[in-house]
Amino acid sequence: MRSIVITGTSTGIGHASAKVLLAKGFRVFGSVRKQADADRLKMEFGANFTALQFDVTDEAAVTAAAREVRDALKGETLAGLVNNAGVAVAGPALELSIDEFRRQMDVNVIGPVIVTQAFGPLLGADRLLKGPPGRIVMISSVAGQHGNPLMAPYAMSKHAIEGFSESLRRELALFGIGVVIIGPGAVKTPIWQKAEQVEVAQFSNSPYRPALERLRAFMLAFGAKGLEAEKVGQLVHTALTTANPKVRYAIVPNPMQMLLQSVLPKRVVDGIIEKRLGLTPTSKG
Repeated sequence: MRSIVITGTSTGIGHASAKVLLAKGFRVFGSVRKQADADRLKMEFGANFTALQFDVTDEAAVTAAAREVRDALKGETLAGLVNNAGVAVAGPALELSIDEFRRQMDVNVIGPVIVTQAFGPLLGADRLLKGPPGRIVMISSVAGQHGNPLMAPYAMSKHAIEGFSESLRRELALFGIGVVIIGPGAVKTPIWQKAEQVEVAQFSNSPYRPALERLRAFMLAFGAKGLEAEKVGQLVHTALTTANPKVRYAIVPNPMQMLLQSVLPKRVVDGIIEKRLGLTPTSKG
């Protein structure tokens, strides 16, 4: 039985990916931050699921979890690592605190680097392990290739993940370890539902407040109409197991909308988005 490590399995894409992979016969090690989530998932998923309790930004805790997985593998390689855990910070780039930018990058960028360094040897970079090399799946976003207003920290973090993945894929060719990006659009996950993702109150005196309120409404609508997380989980399985995976998979609820955003001139797309959110220039009066 081959083993997969997935970060952020308490809800959303991580949870759905664990469910799909367990059904396909894999053993899954899933990270959570809270003991209550570890207990809940163990009850839900059964004997082939092991909870790893760590925050992806805690290097010591991640390293300890990697040792735990190494012991469980008993000299065999890890089949896959799914870097999924993440958060979304929203607000005007001119008004968000530097600490909020740092938190976004720490969780969504430095976290995956920490996790990849800790578990990379188990995927086959450690030549002493037996078995075929594994693969890394990076959960990016449509924001990894496009930037939306009032979501600059999130877009920055996902652009960084795309660049990290591109470089890592070429580096890890030395060991036969594959790196695959999955860039979902809106998915029915808590990241779209949590009100704190777009905290309007702190910008009550900002000229961006009306646009933030519109953005929050759009996010809630996108979440309601988004992809089922299990569809992304199925794609994670494909990325980990297909003989010749693509370097990047995009999966979105409305492919035509994304196609138009990709082919239309940037200035045209700017105008559409600015009008929708009310970001057109106003007179100083």
